[in-house]
Amino acid sequence: MTPLGAVFRPQLAPERLRAVARLADDAGLEELWLWEDCFREGGISTAAAALAWTERVRVGVGLLPVPLRNVAITAMEAASLHRMFPGRAILGVGHGVQDWMGQVGARVESPVTLLREHLLALRALLRGERVTVDGRYVTLDDVALDWPPEGPYGGVLAGATGPRSLRLTGEAADGTILTASTNADGVRKARQLVEEGRAAAGRGTGPHPLVVYLLTATGPDAAARLRAELTAEGDEAVPDLGVAGDARAVAEAVARLVEAGADSVVLQPTADEPDPEGFVRFAAEEVRPLVP
Repeated sequence: MTPLGAVFRPQLAPERLRAVARLADDAGLEELWLWEDCFREGGISTAAAALAWTERVRVGVGLLPVPLRNVAITAMEAASLHRMFPGRAILGVGHGVQDWMGQVGARVESPVTLLREHLLALRALLRGERVTVDGRYVTLDDVALDWPPEGPYGGVLAGATGPRSLRLTGEAADGTILTASTNADGVRKARQLVEEGRAAAGRGTGPHPLVVYLLTATGPDAAARLRAELTAEGDEAVPDLGVAGDARAVAEAVARLVEAGADSVVLQPTADEPDPEGFVRFAAEEVRPLVP
């Protein structure tokens, strides 16, 4: 069965999260995803709250911008979530939006180098290793976690768009997150680039999940809201991007992404979604039964 999720977008006030998270849990949705967008809501704080308010739903953060975070802090917070909520936290890291990184004085000359160094150190720390590294951006001197995750925890995912970054996720991450600007052809190309990175790093065996966001609108004004968001994001010329319509139309769009190589699909409401709770209920109760 293809895992299906929904996004709680940070355009919503933080106090809205509790109701949405509990609804996702009660309705049987597999995953609820959160974003650490500047300058809205923190990814770890919201994930911890959502996990504490729920019993079953997996909570993903896609993603934590690595320029904002010392890798030791990322590892400490990730390990804490994995130990407190075994099997339910999914954490992704990435470059972050470069303009935002510049606003806070965190923009680096080589985002790809930083992400590679952060991923390699983070995964080693979460494996319980003692790490010493003197990289261009990441420096650790005999660092080990007192409380690394116990047992399997799903690894560390990384978000990527460009070819170099996609190959890097295959090389150094345990899974890849693709934005809602990715159509089915983009998923196929991404899978190819990820596999090239895995092969170059000698990591060609074992799973490497692709998580794909799908911009989704439903209701009487769905098509207009979808067009407006695609235009605002500069994606209006990308063919077959996003979906507007009823549960069957959405399920068919999910199926196209899965056929192209997605392992899980996360329904992303438009920023002006008028009923976030209703959107989660729609995903869980109407779309989920139609997704194989």
